[in-house]
Amino acid sequence: MLDLNAVYEVITFAIGDTKAGSKMGKLQVRNLDDNSLLNCILWEETLNRLDSKLFRTNNYIKITNGTYNEKYNNCLVSDIELVKEAKLGLSEEQRDTLFSEILDYVNNISNKNLSEFLSSLLFEYENRFKNAPAAKLMHHNYIGGLLQHTYECLEFAKIVLTKCNNKLNDDKVYAACILHDFGKIFEYSVDLETGLIEYNEDFRKDWRSHSQWGFSVCMSKGFKDIAKMIAAHHGRAEWGALIDLNEKDTEPFMYIIHHVDDLSAKFGKISISDID
Repeated sequence: MLDLNAVYEVITFAIGDTKAGSKMGKLQVRNLDDNSLLNCILWEETLNRLDSKLFRTNNYIKITNGTYNEKYNNCLVSDIELVKEAKLGLSEEQRDTLFSEILDYVNNISNKNLSEFLSSLLFEYENRFKNAPAAKLMHHNYIGGLLQHTYECLEFAKIVLTKCNNKLNDDKVYAACILHDFGKIFEYSVDLETGLIEYNEDFRKDWRSHSQWGFSVCMSKGFKDIAKMIAAHHGRAEWGALIDLNEKDTEPFMYIIHHVDDLSAKFGKISISDID
């Protein structure tokens, strides 16, 4: 049964094509009362009538007209009411501050070639980096999310490095923190008006993933250890890792980015609602 009085949080939204060639929206929402998930379908006529801003991730909405289909376990939605509009992401000031904090890490890297490489990359793609999300769904999925996630990884790494008795190269670890997800500036696109995030299909034609991009760029510059950390940061091959950390004789330094990345994704400011 569909509760027309329930308030839902928008989790994901995407538009695809039907077999007949028309547009169809797929919307997943979470019931704020019991945390249950509801999958919704919106036909093209409804999509044309509704403001796309309604589907922003983390919006609170009510489904004011719709029918539940038990056979397909989804709801056919005809109308939606906005209850609370979510923030699009970090403010420009917050993004500028995080970018400066990340640059401070770069400026403290003692390897001149590495520091110059990172600086040139950050300034070349400054605007894209400042706006990019870190994911479509899983964590930091908002404008500026990649900046926030990158900074959190650097901060977690700084703590870990103090406990490693100089067994890890600080320069390489900090560089890998910055570069492990940097390819996401190309992998995702974000609408700065609506906050909606989509995969960049052109990127997927050329690259397997953002990890492959980061690995390839670092290898081409001769930063092989950094490339290996990036290749392993998803941990397992079935999770998208290019190097599986279950493989025998994996060098200890290759684990570090996987763990700090996971800490940020699980315990950092993982959604825009966590940001003050």
